Amino acid sequence: MRIERPGRSLPYSREQIFDLAADIERYPQFLRWWISARVVSREDHVMQIEQVLGVGPVQLGFASTAVLRRPERLDVSSSDPMFRKFNLCFLVSARGPDACSLSIRAELELRSLIQQLAVNATLGASIDEILSAFETRAHALYAIK
Repeated sequence: MRIERPGRSLPYSREQIFDLAADIERYPQFLRWWISARVVSREDHVMQIEQVLGVGPVQLGFASTAVLRRPERLDVSSSDPMFRKFNLCFLVSARGPDACSLSIRAELELRSLIQQLAVNATLGASIDEILSAFETRAHALYAIK
């Protein structure tokens, strides 16, 4: 299943929002389904990551690769055997000198038909919730106090 969601304009620089998206190890602090995320290695603009996502008693652990293209995009992919395809792209677009938007493009196909049906039923709402969580996190970190 492939889905793309545009984000709303945020009053922060592209670099700030890119840094937020690239800080994958902090995802469990503000994204509901992320149980853990650990950078195993980092070389130049590529990170190898071990992640565990879950809902209730169901947990999926997998390895992924994140390619950072600062400040405009972050591409996360996985060749883990549970996936036919796993691509997640965070796009940061300029909306003015001190504003940008974060969009998410996801392509997710699991080998398990049962798991794929669950993904098909929830992916759109999940991506919307992830965008909202990033927006809330940006306001918490970057808002003038």
